[in-house]
Amino acid sequence: MQIADKVFVVSGGGNGIGREVVLELARRGGRVAAVDLNPDTLAETLRLAAAPAGRITAHVLSVSDRVAVEALPDQVIAAHGQIDGLLSIAGIIQRFVHVEELSIEEIERVMAVNFWGTLYLDKTFLPLLKQRPRAALLNVSSMGGLVPVPGQGAYGASKGAVKLLTECLYAELRGTNVAVTVVFPGAVGTNITGNSGVDVPTATMPGGKAPKVTAPDDAARQIVDAVANGTFRVLIGSDARMLDRLSRLSPTRAITTVADQMKKMLGI
Repeated sequence: MQIADKVFVVSGGGNGIGREVVLELARRGGRVAAVDLNPDTLAETLRLAAAPAGRITAHVLSVSDRVAVEALPDQVIAAHGQIDGLLSIAGIIQRFVHVEELSIEEIERVMAVNFWGTLYLDKTFLPLLKQRPRAALLNVSSMGGLVPVPGQGAYGASKGAVKLLTECLYAELRGTNVAVTVVFPGAVGTNITGNSGVDVPTATMPGGKAPKVTAPDDAARQIVDAVANGTFRVLIGSDARMLDRLSRLSPTRAITTVADQMKKMLGI
């Protein structure tokens, strides 16, 4: 679909991949309703975009707040007049510990943001997207939604749920005006740990090298390209592409490979 002069709702727009997606959409002439829990980082996104007044609007809320999400469409329409695309990017990770060490409350928090937040947005905006001549619905899963990562079991479960939800929406919306996309980022250079309120041990590969990561602006470019082209499935980074192939060829080997790598990198 055309990006210029279309209106996109982007969750997680105050930092990381979400911020870079807002900036990329703005560079291509799109109008954006940027959503985030943090008003300060959201204001910084608008400052960086330096877009003409009214083309990017800030909407402060938690995607896990169903009532706030259900009130959002009226705010976006009041500001922009229409809604052509939804990009659900907001997400958090957990502490790097095994599932048995996580409290139920920690697990519920991860699921509330990553899965329920995505579902609330999809359910709320889909009827409006179906009214447009062409529309886009994009959800961000994770490399951890393809292969389990020890120390991120609750996170992986939430992103696996997003994966299957989005694939189901793709099946249900075939032949409609709504193009559905699911994104699987590998390691991306964002501050998701700080935004999630967790500490992460320093990760190093054998030989002392740091793991390879994708730059957030590169990830954003690939995401916006997918919206423009109506691409269903996007794998970001050589790590995500490798695990996607391995998980289909040899699921057990994929699981043990990641588990061994995590043990080497983080001792988990």
